[in-house]
Amino acid sequence: MSDSPSPLADPHLAFDATEGRRDIVVLGSTGSIGTQAIDLVLRNPDRFRVTALSAAGGRVGLLAEQARQLRVDTVAVAREEVVPALREALAEQYGSEPEPEILAGPEAATQLAASACHTVLNGITGSIGLAPTLAALEAGRTLALANKESLIVGGPLVKALAKPGQIIPVDSEHAALFQALAAGTRADVRKLVVTASGGPFRGRTRAELADVTPKDALAHPTWAMGPVITVNSATLVNKGLEVIEAHLLYDIPFERIEVVVHPQSYVHSMVEFSDGSTLAQATPPDMRGPIAIGIGWPERVPDAAPAFDWTKASTWEFFPLDTEAFPSVGLARHVGELGGTAPAVFNAANEECVDAFLAGRLPFNGIMDTVTEVVTEHGVPAGGTPLTVADVLEAETWARARARELAVKATAEARA
Repeated sequence: MSDSPSPLADPHLAFDATEGRRDIVVLGSTGSIGTQAIDLVLRNPDRFRVTALSAAGGRVGLLAEQARQLRVDTVAVAREEVVPALREALAEQYGSEPEPEILAGPEAATQLAASACHTVLNGITGSIGLAPTLAALEAGRTLALANKESLIVGGPLVKALAKPGQIIPVDSEHAALFQALAAGTRADVRKLVVTASGGPFRGRTRAELADVTPKDALAHPTWAMGPVITVNSATLVNKGLEVIEAHLLYDIPFERIEVVVHPQSYVHSMVEFSDGSTLAQATPPDMRGPIAIGIGWPERVPDAAPAFDWTKASTWEFFPLDTEAFPSVGLARHVGELGGTAPAVFNAANEECVDAFLAGRLPFNGIMDTVTEVVTEHGVPAGGTPLTVADVLEAETWARARARELAVKATAEARA
C-alpha cells in the first residue's frame, strides 16, 4: 500500500517489471503448487518460460517429463542418491536430444533460486524453503511465495532482504488480501479477515476429535493438497501460520487480523476498511488463480482458473472460529508476538507431531498439546541480537527433538 513503511507484498508496486515473456524458476515442481504452475505456463507460452525446475527427488519420472515439456536448462533434486534414476528418466524422455544440466544435493534449490530469471516460484513445503527464499531475494528476483514456512521461521531475515513489492504471495488467502488491498492505502485498513474452510472437522468439539484417524484428517472437503498441509488444515495450524504471515507481509498488528470459518472456500480472504466497507476476493477453489497472480502481477492471466457461474444458486456461510476445539490460531498469535525463534519452534514441533500422527504414534489432539508444551518449554526468545539462520536451525533442531521425545512419552502413557 502506498503509505506503508516497508511492506514485503505491495499490490501498488510491480518489482522490476519487464515486458514480454517472463523466465520462471519453479521450486517444488512435482508438488501440488508446482504441477499447477506448470499447467498454467504450458497454457500461456507467450507469457512465461520455465528455465529451471527443482524437486525433492521422490518423483523423478514426473520431473523428467516436466523438463522435456518445458525444455528447461536445469533440473535439481535435493536427494543425491536419485541422480542415476533421474538420468535414466531424462534419457527416456529426451532420446537423442540434449538433456538439461542436473544439480543435486541440499543446496541445489538454493542455487536455482539465485539463477538468472525474472521470477522464482517457491513451492517447496516446509522450512527447508527458507534458504531458497533468501537466495532469490538477495539475487534481486521477484519471489512468488507459496512456501509460507520460510517467512514464518525467518521473518526478520526475509524482511531485511525484501524490497517493497519484491514478494508476491501465492497462498490463496494472501493472494486475496494482496488483491483487496489494492483498493486502498495502509491508513485505510481497519482489519484483515483470513478465511478458513474449517477442514474436515468443522463443528466438532475437542472431545469429538479425540479418536479421529489420519484417514479422517486427510479427507479435506475442499482442497487437494499434500499430507502435511492437509493435516495442518484439519488442526487449523495452517490458519495460525497464515495469521503470522499476514502480519509479516502487510505490517498489520495481530489484534487486527481475524480468522473466520467459511466452509465453501469461495471467499479467500477480506479486507475491512476504515469507512466500514469490506472487500472480499472470491473465486471457486482453484490454486491456479493465486499462482497466476504470483508469477504474472501486475498483469492478470486470462482464464487462469474457472470463474463463478452466476446463473446457478449458491450459498456462502461464515462462522466464528471455535478456539477451544482448535487452539492452534491462538498459539500462533502468541508465538508471532514473541518473535525471534518462537515461530520456528512452533512450526518445527508441529511438523514432527504431524509426522507422528500420520504414523499412528500420536492422537489428533496430541498434535497441538505437544506443540504447546514445546513452545512453553522454549520460553521467551532472548532479545537484543538480530536473528540469524544459525539461530533458526538450532531452534528447529531442538524443537524437533523435544517434540519427538514428548510424542514417544505420550504414546507410552497411552499404552500403560
